[in-house]
Amino acid sequence: MQSAANLASMHSKAAPIDRNNLLGAFEVFLDPVVLTLSLWLLTLHFEGEFPPPYLLLSVLLFALTFPGTSQLQTTVWNLMLNITINWLWVAGLLLFLGFASRYLKVFSSELLITWLWVAPLSQFGAHLALRVLAPIFISMQGPPLRAIIVGMNEQGMALANRIKENPYLLVDLCGFFDDRRTARLNDPGNFKILGKLEDLPGYVKQHYIQRIYISLPMASQPRILQVLDELMDTTASIYFVPDMFITDLIQGRTGSVCGMPVISVCESPFAGSSGLVKRSSDIVLSLLILALISPLLLCIAIAVKLTSPGPVIFKQRRYGLDGKEILVYKFRTMTVCEDGGSIRQAQKNDSRFTPLGRFLRKSSMDELPQFVNVLQGRMSIVGPRPHAIAHNELYRKLIKGYMIRHKVKPGITGWAQVNGFRGETETLDKMQGRIDYDLDYLRNWSLSLDLQIILKTILVVFKDQSAY
Repeated sequence: MQSAANLASMHSKAAPIDRNNLLGAFEVFLDPVVLTLSLWLLTLHFEGEFPPPYLLLSVLLFALTFPGTSQLQTTVWNLMLNITINWLWVAGLLLFLGFASRYLKVFSSELLITWLWVAPLSQFGAHLALRVLAPIFISMQGPPLRAIIVGMNEQGMALANRIKENPYLLVDLCGFFDDRRTARLNDPGNFKILGKLEDLPGYVKQHYIQRIYISLPMASQPRILQVLDELMDTTASIYFVPDMFITDLIQGRTGSVCGMPVISVCESPFAGSSGLVKRSSDIVLSLLILALISPLLLCIAIAVKLTSPGPVIFKQRRYGLDGKEILVYKFRTMTVCEDGGSIRQAQKNDSRFTPLGRFLRKSSMDELPQFVNVLQGRMSIVGPRPHAIAHNELYRKLIKGYMIRHKVKPGITGWAQVNGFRGETETLDKMQGRIDYDLDYLRNWSLSLDLQIILKTILVVFKDQSAY
């Protein structure tokens, strides 16, 4: 099980800046505004006006790049690399959509070519300017907020380290309060132990503490209630830090049920509006891709039928959303069609492959009919790859959290597949690695991550030698 510090570090990558402060709020809008503004200015320069197609492009661009990501704490080299990679993903998708919809011809080629290099340079300049202006934004908000942490335990120390490492957070951590003997406390490092909990209210009033983070274990509910009661005589803002870093949260977030506060421990990333975004992107991309590859699908179907006896399409039983059985389509690549209680994974030089099937499997073209599954709503373009039912029943007993991957629809490609876990998983360690990446996808899903996986999949298919 991962330590609290490790989990804190993992989640800190997603939101390294407090979005409640002015600097953080500005950074959210920086990338989408700069990219959209560069398009507007170039359009006015080349066209002399702003035609409707460019307005549509700017809206799509803003939607794809919002919210912006924090780059303040990265090196200049990593800043350049991140901007370049992110821009290539966005520009590649926009060009693909324009080409597939035959809408690309309405735009000026000279304008688009200029924008392809002006946009990332504008981003880079804007981020460098923000680094220079960051102290001004910070000074506009006054002095840092004075804060203390109640409870020097694992999650308390993890929070303290994150505050210390982030100069843009505008929080001055004064130290800890804890009732335990010094010998039982974690190594405080450079942090001060300010006293016992009984000293807390007086210290808060005397030193004008503005934020209090309560990091006591949830088992200490009576003590927590007592602390809260004693702090009602202060003006400090109070935050509870639940000891849930020890739990491997999937889409952990707060909410309410009929007015009662709840914390999600394991939730689908596609709950609410995110599900609509995911489904809409699946439908649009699947229709475009099927329109492009329909001649190829017809050629493959004819070739499969002519080169070996048997059906063109092999229907596999797999677990779908919520562990319910679905039928997944593939072009048949073998002389036998195993789909029972005992499944042998495809292996290198497997004698069951047909000559054409070996090529289809190697190139992943046997998976192309699954875009029909996406339109049916059984699958997504991006998600955990579906495993044989026999393998599901085996590994759910051996790998903790295995079935959590079925909280979402299976995908044609996935985060695990573009990170080296493509092909046969002949050992438990390899399957564990694949599941770790699947769960990481559930924790960190975003539309931009889906686009990244789609583009990386194209590169992997051409370069990777592990599929067979």
